Amino acid sequence: MAAAAAADAERGGRHILRGFVSRDLCKELEFIHRSCGAVGYRPGVLSTTLLHLAATDCAHLLLPFLPVRDRLRDTVESLFACDFALFVEFTALISWCKGASIGWHSDDNKPYLKQRDFAAVCYLNNHGKDFKGGIFHFQDGEPSAVVPFAGDVVIYTADRRNVHCVDEVIEGERLTLTLWFTRDSAHDEDAKLLSLLSHQPSSNNNFNNPNCFLPSPASNNMYWFSNEKSGFDIRCARVQFLGYSFLTTSDLKDSSSDQSIEPFEQLNNPLTLARGDEVFDMKFINSLHALQVLQFYYWKASELAAARSEAIENSESPQLSFRFRTSTDMEICLPCDRELAENTLGCSCYEEAKVFTDSNDLSLAVVAWENYSCKLRRDLLSLMPHWLPNQSIFFADPSELRMYNG
Repeated sequence: MAAAAAADAERGGRHILRGFVSRDLCKELEFIHRSCGAVGYRPGVLSTTLLHLAATDCAHLLLPFLPVRDRLRDTVESLFACDFALFVEFTALISWCKGASIGWHSDDNKPYLKQRDFAAVCYLNNHGKDFKGGIFHFQDGEPSAVVPFAGDVVIYTADRRNVHCVDEVIEGERLTLTLWFTRDSAHDEDAKLLSLLSHQPSSNNNFNNPNCFLPSPASNNMYWFSNEKSGFDIRCARVQFLGYSFLTTSDLKDSSSDQSIEPFEQLNNPLTLARGDEVFDMKFINSLHALQVLQFYYWKASELAAARSEAIENSESPQLSFRFRTSTDMEICLPCDRELAENTLGCSCYEEAKVFTDSNDLSLAVVAWENYSCKLRRDLLSLMPHWLPNQSIFFADPSELRMYNG
């Protein structure tokens, strides 16, 4: 331990680990953020915290975080010779949009952050390809700058040795998985998460409930991105960039014309998706449900297209539950600064998604998304009885736990 601490002191309390996060996990976390993210803690920033996922009935989406979260804590403890001493204080997906930056500071520069001991920033997309700007700098010592590349991690002590800044993002969306660690158990994130999860009705769901994995949006203002003059709804913008728009369902059309119903509230009601003058013949429970399916389709588009092609080659017809149809359903019209949305989220990165647009593949995506969500929900329910007695959230193979319990 003494040797590790001495080596760490020579490095200025910082480390860069290349390829720590797999490409597949980077893409999965990107899917979660783009389908669940809300306005963040500083201008130009969007975030998806674990507490936010739990509060919006997306607790099952915590599970993809757990392996890398555990590995990072173990790695930090090893690098800084503090084995079994750390708690995760905060875990979030954070995207820095155009114009976002941060000046020189250290992570303990405010009284309410004094409990922070270490930080880890995992980059989930690539500088130069997915965004421009956004380079991380240390004020002193080496390395003096970190250029973000997907899978790399920078770890550093949250003290005056590591005063740092982030250049302004000038194009695109810079996406990271950020964790802070503390020695103070009073700031353990797990205790807050478990308290929230254990008091939710969904923690007792059985799988005869068809809505057990469906998301519930947070308050509408959490999705409203604005500057001094105008703004846009994040959910609507991401759907539009994928080539779709939200429509009220036909059975709600009459009520949607009622002036007493705010347009934003329509996003929390059942709706459909339109592409041009065609409507996808499925009723989504709300906008977040539709957005998750579309972002899942974007994430898995190549695999879904390959599965459909293979089925056709084998003279099999995929069982499609939903197709496109013509409709006179009403589009949900919200105030939206299209230029601000495109500049903020870097809509050019979505252009490739429109190439894959196919009603058959989107129908397959609905089924694949439901299977993915149901498996995670099932695993979550298997893990909860092991987390609660320990007041700790940890990665484990649920199948092994079930076998162990007979």
